[in-house]
Amino acid sequence: MTSLAKPWDAALARKWLERRYEAARLDQAAADRRGYEARDDFDKAAAEEWVCRVLKSAECVDDQAALIIRIKELIGQDEYPATGVNDDMRFERHVRTYLRKLAKMAKTNEGFEKTLRHQ
Repeated sequence: MTSLAKPWDAALARKWLERRYEAARLDQAAADRRGYEARDDFDKAAAEEWVCRVLKSAECVDDQAALIIRIKELIGQDEYPATGVNDDMRFERHVRTYLRKLAKMAKTNEGFEKTLRHQ
């Protein structure tokens, strides 16, 4: 039995990135309202927003291999410039975690169809 790989759907990937970007912004606002105890949730949502903002309009999304290469470049960065985060080290850890998740999704071409706010 042979398994045919799904063709890369750039429009679906862009739609997923856009929806995750919006969801991350809402998650940041909710964490901000909860206050001090939700600092980690805020940084996690800020990391997701940063990744989606960087990639959602990038031309590399049109090609699966180019997207994977760009994600690996981002993982290799030393710093991720962002303002308003509570803990830079925690934010950078969350960015790398989210980039690894996205790299796995791009490599297997699975998960982009899940566009609900809560994942």
